[in-house]
Amino acid sequence: MKDVEYLERIEQAEALLKPQRVDVLRQLAEPRSCTEVAAVLDQTPQRVYYHVKRLVEAGLVKQVTERKVRAVSEGVYQATARSYWLSPGLVGRIGPRAARDELSLGYLVDLMEEVQSDVAALDRTAPELPSIGVSGEIRVEPERRQEFLDELKTTLQDLFTRYGGAEGDAFKLAVACYPKGEARD
Repeated sequence: MKDVEYLERIEQAEALLKPQRVDVLRQLAEPRSCTEVAAVLDQTPQRVYYHVKRLVEAGLVKQVTERKVRAVSEGVYQATARSYWLSPGLVGRIGPRAARDELSLGYLVDLMEEVQSDVAALDRTAPELPSIGVSGEIRVEPERRQEFLDELKTTLQDLFTRYGGAEGDAFKLAVACYPKGEARD
């Protein structure tokens, strides 16, 4: 089972984004039959099988074995991943892409889509995946905002210049700086 499955096909999103199927998928974190899932969810095995079949067609669930129960073959299914990540490309753009500068919200959204796609493409089976994630909060007085942004840009440009040679492993560095919004419940 993969840790994360990156979904790029609309059929996968359609199969996943139904509350009953999400419930079934959660039950299939461990191998189970439709009958076992039905008992937990208080549904009929036929109804669960219908949802499992759609999830199998979308590649979100696979049959891992089969067993005989009272002379009837019963499939045992398991989710293909522990979590699913929807590609922003599934929604697509509405209208043409506007020219954006690096200080615009649109540029930040585009950058996050690119980072999400790049991270999803990484080989999670590799024994060592040299990466780092850093997050923090910085408070800047409004009159010093431009000074802060200029210093951040200069620091990053210095890193790009210092480590931007043609030798060695290539790393992608993306930095997002945005106003912190209200906390969500």
